Amino acid sequence: MIQRRLASIVGIVAIVAAACGGGASPAPSFNLPTSVGDGEGQLTVLAWPGYAENGSTDETVNWVKPFEDATGCKVTVQVFGTSDEAFSLFSTNPTKYDVISASGDASLRLVRAGYVQPVNVDLVSNYADIFPALKDKPYNTVDGVHYGIPHGRGSNLLMWRTDKITPAPTSWAEMFDPNAAWGKHVSVYDAPIYIADAAVVLMHTNPDLKIKNPYALDDTQFAAVVDLLKKQQPVIGQYWTDYTKQQQAFESGDATIGTTWQVITYLLQSEDPPIPVDVIKPVEGATGWSDTWMINSKTKNINCAYKWLNHIVSPEVNAQIAAWFGEAPGNAKSCGLSQADQDNCDFFHAADDDFWKDVWYWQTPETACVDGRTDVKCKGFDDWVKAWTEIKG
Repeated sequence: MIQRRLASIVGIVAIVAAACGGGASPAPSFNLPTSVGDGEGQLTVLAWPGYAENGSTDETVNWVKPFEDATGCKVTVQVFGTSDEAFSLFSTNPTKYDVISASGDASLRLVRAGYVQPVNVDLVSNYADIFPALKDKPYNTVDGVHYGIPHGRGSNLLMWRTDKITPAPTSWAEMFDPNAAWGKHVSVYDAPIYIADAAVVLMHTNPDLKIKNPYALDDTQFAAVVDLLKKQQPVIGQYWTDYTKQQQAFESGDATIGTTWQVITYLLQSEDPPIPVDVIKPVEGATGWSDTWMINSKTKNINCAYKWLNHIVSPEVNAQIAAWFGEAPGNAKSCGLSQADQDNCDFFHAADDDFWKDVWYWQTPETACVDGRTDVKCKGFDDWVKAWTEIKG
């Protein structure tokens, strides 16, 4: 299953798109629907690879056709490789996509720009079974208004080649050491949101900065984080967005340590012979993602959209997606369907609340500090994009 999942991710190219301004403008008002009627016959889905499989990657992996057969809604799917690409596609084609699977670093941007609409969760029966820890988050709920249905989550982790790095690292700070013995073999995620990873480090190594949330950085805090990333830059051998590229770098030894996803470690360890890697969530905690299915504010296919949201987070389908993509499902009932589903939930910590306590889900930085401070302004996402370009050089 993992090996077949690999094929759905190949060829993704990251782009850094123009972001909306960093301010916290009010979310637009919207009249919630009170019922779901017959489908309109069509639906266009913008999704992370692996989230809307229709049998084209693997004929045995298809949760689109059962939806089409049950609802009469013909589904067209387009995938994206980064949150920035997703926002760019949505903003340049404001009426093209009916629904989107958005991570936290895109969802709030979509809300602020008015591209997505509030969702009546009472019309999505499977919402009741979503893990409570994924509900009412600042990246999917604004001023008490729900803007989507939580889908699943994952953590960014620290991976290393055990045959090349000893002793085993325990801290992210070791990956930021310009004098480390592994030299230019560090692999990091190529997106402005990676700035938050450095902020997590400074939350612990420089408490005088008083960083309380890695997505809420004032001028002083932001300058310190950017400085740390610039010091790390000379030892970076790879910036990645396509996880198969990171897998290949660790296979060849071009990368020996880096920020990763748990599924990549699993893929490497499952090879024949296995690649000697290990992975941890370091002592500082980590960043991560929690994805939300959202509806275009201009959709003409509202009934199909609501039917899709309910289908895609149903226990059976959510379990299939989590196993195929490699993450923790959002629906708690997905974990009790079979032993394989339970094993997947255990492997990705689906019900382990303690594991997620120090995981900072991707969130759009705004000038109105997301940590609640009102006496200063924080750096908005446009500042993060500009800084990331400078950091990479």
